[in-house]
Amino acid sequence: MSDRDDRDRKDPENSLEHTEDPKGSEEKKEYEDVCFICRRPESKAGKMFHLPNHICVCDDCMHKTMDAVSQYDYQGMLNNPALYQMLNSQFDGRGKDAKEGGQEEGGSGEKKGFPNISFINLADLTNDGIPRKQKIRKKSGEQKEKPALDLKSIPAPHRIKERLDQYVIGQEYAKKVISVAVYNHYKRVATGTMDEIEIEKSNILMIGPTGCGKTYLVKTLARLLDVPLAIADATSLTEAGYIGDDIESVVSKLLAAADNDVERAEQGIIFIDEIDKIAKKKNTTSRDVSGESVQQGMLKLLEGAEVEVPVGANSKNAMVPLATVNTRNILFICGGAFPDLEEIIRQRLRKQTSIGFNAELKDKWDKEKNILSKVTVEDLRNFGMIPEFIGRLPVICTLEGLSRDMMVRILKEPRNAILKQYQKLLELDEVKLDFEEGALEAIAEKAMKKDTGARALRSIIEDFMLDIMYEIPKDDNIGRVTITRAYVEGTGGPVIDIRSNQYALGDMEKLNAIEEKGI
Repeated sequence: MSDRDDRDRKDPENSLEHTEDPKGSEEKKEYEDVCFICRRPESKAGKMFHLPNHICVCDDCMHKTMDAVSQYDYQGMLNNPALYQMLNSQFDGRGKDAKEGGQEEGGSGEKKGFPNISFINLADLTNDGIPRKQKIRKKSGEQKEKPALDLKSIPAPHRIKERLDQYVIGQEYAKKVISVAVYNHYKRVATGTMDEIEIEKSNILMIGPTGCGKTYLVKTLARLLDVPLAIADATSLTEAGYIGDDIESVVSKLLAAADNDVERAEQGIIFIDEIDKIAKKKNTTSRDVSGESVQQGMLKLLEGAEVEVPVGANSKNAMVPLATVNTRNILFICGGAFPDLEEIIRQRLRKQTSIGFNAELKDKWDKEKNILSKVTVEDLRNFGMIPEFIGRLPVICTLEGLSRDMMVRILKEPRNAILKQYQKLLELDEVKLDFEEGALEAIAEKAMKKDTGARALRSIIEDFMLDIMYEIPKDDNIGRVTITRAYVEGTGGPVIDIRSNQYALGDMEKLNAIEEKGI
């Protein structure tokens, strides 16, 4: 046995053989190896050659490297007489080393290296001597045998809506549409291979004014469901080849949300916000790289196609492995405010007016608050959305603007309402915070004037709560603060109750015990 065979037997990592575990530990590996040269995972490239320092090279790259080495004559090395002299002096006729068999004629006993060649140590190319490993999560065989989804475990639409009602106020129609869409989506995924009837997915287009709860609705849905959900922004998307995120980056975010599990990501939901920002630009002479071209690039994603997406990055490059994701079972929800769409709808409705008794006048639609509910595909085309894009979003869901009563309910009813957040902050300072009903109505009236939806509530409360949050920590005697309508409108101040200097709010239990004893 030669020295090399002996080294390979003692140190299997230095061997260039394909390594296999006889006990089947390969199936228990959570990650699969990635080729150090071409960055392909083991599932695509096949078995790997394991080199020292945890370097893996696929069979194709190894053969290409050997072919390149054998075909290139390194400065006349192959025909160099010194090479033959070195080989003759290193080995004798019986195949033993010169050191073991004695020194040959003309040799000094020491081995000569290849002339004019210096080899590079791959460990020197990294900071810590170990190259950076990039792994892709490996699909275990046990998960493939189990069914993807159980129909009994999928929550019914009314159960999903009940959970959404705890966080989102109003928007009953939108919550019904989303609940039914999610329920049907997972029934479609679960029955994808059960019978011959193939159920098509129903992508959703959500249209509503700013601050009405589109993004908050989907974020709440992500917390309630055990499903990979990615929220992307259409404003950063550009056509392929231009600076910005590629269209496939939305699928890459879903893959990251699924912990790089491709099979689980193919059953997820993608919410693309600000979808109205990629509308076709009007009266432009330059190339529209972030408008109509982005809509055209998203057509294959919405309908269903196999897409090569980078793992752990937003853009494709040579150092990032790629994964193939099929978007056929991914539910897409697109949302946008669509400014000036109301005027397009009014212009269409005004053409239907007539003259005479019981006729519809032109000014009938000027004061209509829920004008977005009458939107049609023709209105979206006039806004700048191409017909192919609209056709792949068959469910059009409109959200109504917030009224004053809805604003008051948003302040106090949700599980994480704004008032509850401030009450918790003051509770940490042992101060109780109360709001009068008139103060809540005054806050809602101010928010309606700003015309930015529920986002205006936070800014208004931050404004008048600034002095209270600043002054309360100064005085330990303050026990209760009541916000009045006059304080919100700027014509008065809050009602402050002072507790006893002898007993703080944290000593209320002691005080109650003393009163019970009659002391």
